[in-house]
Order: sequence, then structure tokens, then C-alpha cells
Amino acid sequence: MKKSSISTAVLAALLATVALAGCKKKEDTADNNAQPAAMTPAAPAPMTEAAPQPMTAATGVMVSSVTVGKTAAADKMVTSAALFAPKDDIIVSIRTDGSANNANVAAKLTFQNGQVAGEQNQVVNATGAETTNITFKNANGWPAGKYRAEVMVDGKAAGSPQEFEVK
Repeated sequence: MKKSSISTAVLAALLATVALAGCKKKEDTADNNAQPAAMTPAAPAPMTEAAPQPMTAATGVMVSSVTVGKTAAADKMVTSAALFAPKDDIIVSIRTDGSANNANVAAKLTFQNGQVAGEQNQVVNATGAETTNITFKNANGWPAGKYRAEVMVDGKAAGSPQEFEVK
């Protein structure tokens, strides 16, 4: 019987050691997992910085949409167009939200090789949802090719660039 009691005691001690070692291992794993979890919020920051910033801290204006079209309705809304004729006006319609005093909203058209085809800006004073239209005209006609419209608020990229073509 004493052999059985000693064997049982040794077995119990061995199991307790294994159980404690197992718990220790889980703590280490939890600690290792805690660091990446703490670092997770920092990971999206570079992605956000790489994408165009929709809001500027100085003005609190956020670009909610950018539309390129040929004509504007009475409410300044523009129907999206992807194809233009050389003599068409090109309207970049910028929908903003937020409050702004003297925010500089700009639109730039670039031609297929990166050459600037036009650049204009307007000063916006807003206290809510607003639409700002910037119209580009070319008396000589737009050269055929692909174009890109980009929007900036106070010099910082905002909204999604829009691509269109002149044929």
C-alpha cells in the first residue's frame, strides 16, 4: 500500500507540475498576443495616411463625393459622365459636409501623361452639406485622351479622384 501511496503522490506532483507549466505557457502566449493586439490600432494609420484625406483639421470640411459631368441642375447636382466631346464644359462637382470659414476647395484636371490641363479653386463658407461646382472650359477644345479630376481642400487631397475621357 505504501508503494501505491508514494506512486500516487509522485503522480499527483507530476500532474501539478505539468498543469502549472501549462498555465505558465498560456500566460506567455497571452502576453505575446497582447502586444500585437495593442499594436493593431496603429496598423491602419499608415493606410489612412496613404489614402486621400477627406477631412481637414483646420476647417472641418469633409468631401463626401466628387462627380464629373457636363451640366448642373438648379440644385448644383451633376449627372456623372465618363465621355466628353472636345467642346464640352467639364464640371467637377464637389459635395462637402461640415463647417468651414474660408476653406479653399480646388479641382485639378490632368491629361493622360500627367500634364495639368486645368486647375481652379473656390473659397467655401459652409455650415452643413454643400455642393461646389468648378467648371473647366477650353475655347480650343479638349485634346482627345484620358483625364483625371482630383480635389483638394486647403491643399490636401480629398474625395476620390474621377477618371473620364474626351473623344
